[in-house]
Amino acid sequence: MKPSLRRLCQYLIATNMEVHFKIIGVLLIALALVHSIFPTYFNWNKELKTLSLINQQLMTIHTFFIALTVFLMGVLCLTSSSEMIGTSLGKKISLGLGIFWTIRLIIQFFGYSTKLWKGKKFETFMHLAFSLLWTYLSIIFLATYFK
Repeated sequence: MKPSLRRLCQYLIATNMEVHFKIIGVLLIALALVHSIFPTYFNWNKELKTLSLINQQLMTIHTFFIALTVFLMGVLCLTSSSEMIGTSLGKKISLGLGIFWTIRLIIQFFGYSTKLWKGKKFETFMHLAFSLLWTYLSIIFLATYFK
């Protein structure tokens, strides 16, 4: 681990991790709720018409279950932060969540084309904001496991 990343992890561990879990819980619940605007914001009524029925339904149903999973992660962090931090099972769950969000961070840079955000102010801001969010989630969950 690089020295600066190690110092950041040590600082985060030294702070009250329960506060980070509560913040993460609120952020994940908000992120889950934001999924409800996807069909309207991304104009799915028009955009998905060219897809087969199975692909249309895959998009909507998978989006629902992603939102539900993220919502439940948030509830877990809000209601069980001390268990997530202080028990063997909680630390293993944190490791799994840390791996999940680290992979999501990698996908942010290698799964999406830069054409989607480069040179566009709002999209670039959102790309950076979510990159920071995925980084924060990854660090807190992994730091909890490796503490």
